[in-house]
Amino acid sequence: MKVLFAAAEASPFIKVGGLGDVLGGLPKELCLKGVDARVVIPLYSSINDDLKRTMRYIANITVENSWRKSYCGIFEAEHEGVKYYFIDNEQYFMRGNVYGEPDDGERFAFFSRAVLEILPVIDFFPDIINANDWHTGLVCVYLNAHYRLREGFEKIKTVLSIHNIEFQGKFNPYVLGELFGLDTEHKQILMYDGDLNILKGGIESSDIVSTVSRKYAEEILGKEHSFGLHNILKARRDKIRGIINGIDTTVFNPETDGFIKTNYGISTLRNKRFNKTFLQRSMALEEKSSVPLIGMVTRLTKQKGLDLFYEVMDEISELNIQLVVLGTGAFEYEEMMHDWERRRYDKVRGVVRFAPDVASMIYAGADLFLMPSKFEPCGLAQMIAMRYGTIPIVHTVGGLCDTVTPYNPETKEGDGITFQSYNSYDMLDAIKRAIAIYENKADWLKIRKNAMQKDVSWNIPADEYIKMYKELV
Repeated sequence: MKVLFAAAEASPFIKVGGLGDVLGGLPKELCLKGVDARVVIPLYSSINDDLKRTMRYIANITVENSWRKSYCGIFEAEHEGVKYYFIDNEQYFMRGNVYGEPDDGERFAFFSRAVLEILPVIDFFPDIINANDWHTGLVCVYLNAHYRLREGFEKIKTVLSIHNIEFQGKFNPYVLGELFGLDTEHKQILMYDGDLNILKGGIESSDIVSTVSRKYAEEILGKEHSFGLHNILKARRDKIRGIINGIDTTVFNPETDGFIKTNYGISTLRNKRFNKTFLQRSMALEEKSSVPLIGMVTRLTKQKGLDLFYEVMDEISELNIQLVVLGTGAFEYEEMMHDWERRRYDKVRGVVRFAPDVASMIYAGADLFLMPSKFEPCGLAQMIAMRYGTIPIVHTVGGLCDTVTPYNPETKEGDGITFQSYNSYDMLDAIKRAIAIYENKADWLKIRKNAMQKDVSWNIPADEYIKMYKELV
C-alpha cells in the first residue's frame, strides 16, 4: 500500500504544533508496518540548515493555477526510513512564519496543486493521499476537478484529517476563480455560509474524513465544537472516523532525553526526584520534595483553559503547591502569567517563551501536569507527561477523554485526574484531588507506574490507519 501525506508541517523539518509531531511519527510507524508512506511539505526558508543539507534536488516544474504560472522546485530527503518531498517556491515559502501570512490562501492553493503536479515527476502514484487540515484540503478538491481523467490519478483515494476544526481557511468568495483556479461548477463545493471555506470543500471532496480522537469525531457533529460546520459534518457522518494520535516514544523518552537533568525509567523512577529539584532550582523555587509541583506546557489561549485560571488564581495560590507554566499566546494571558508570578513569586513561575529544553524539564521535573482545555481535538502533552511519569489533570473533552483514565483509589486503576464540566471550581477540585493522591505514597507510586506503562506510541493508531486505508483500496 502506498500513502502520501500532504501537510503544512512535519517534524523534524518544521514544527509549529501537534500536526508537525503527527507527521513526524505516524508515517514512520506505517513504514515499519510495511506501508510505503511518504510526506510532502513546503520547503520553508526557516528549516534548519543542517536538515536542508540532507535534501537532494530532483527537478523543477511549472504549476498553473488559474492564470498564474509559478516555479516549483522539488527536493527530497530521507529521515528515519521515511521519504520526504519538499515544494520550493521562494515567493510563497521564504517567510518568517509558517502560518498567518496575508496570502495564506494563495500560498496553500499553490502547494495543494503542486502536491498533485509532482506525482509523475517523482514517479509515485499513491493509493491514498492523506491531506491534513485546511492547508491541504484543496488537494482533494483539485484531484476531483482537474486530475481524475489523467493517467495514474484514476484510482487515488483521499483522506482529510482534521486536527483542529477551528481553523478552516475562510476567504472572501470573489477570489474563487481568480485565485484558486476553479470554475463556477465547483463553487458549491467550497462555498459555505457566505464564505469560501477550504476545509468544507475538503470535507465534501474527500473519501474519508478522519479526526485525531474518537471523542472529537463525535463532538464536531454538534454546534458547540464544530465552529459552524456541524450541519455539513452531520450530513457526511458516514465517512467520519476518529483515530487517537500517538507520540514518538523514541523522541519523548525519559531514559534518553538529553534536555533533562537525570534520565530515568519505570524501574528507576526514584531518579525522577532529581529532575524536580533541578527544575525548582532553575526556576528559583524552594527546593521541597513534599510540595507537589504542577507544570503546564501550553499555548496561552482561551482554548487551553487560561480563563479558568484567571477566575481562581487566588484560590490556587493558597494551595500547598508550586506552579510552572511555559508558553506563549494571547497578550492578556501572557500578562496574566507575568502578574501572577510577580504577586506570588514564592510559588508561581510563568515562562513566556518557546523553549523545548524547558518543556522537557517540566515534563520530567513536575509531579502533575495541568490541561484544562475548553476543547482539545487530541492533545499530545498529556501523553508526553504520562510517558515521563507526570500525572495529567484534564478536562474530559476530545482526546483528553480518550487518553486519560481517572484514577480509582479503590481498584488502583487509572492514570490521571479528570473533571467533567468546564468550570473553574471543578478544575480547582480536581487539583485538590490530585494533591490528596500525591500525599498518599502508595497511591502516588501506583498512579505513576500506571501512567508510564500506558502504550501512548503510534503502534495501535497506525494499525487503525491501515485498517481505514484498506476500507478505501
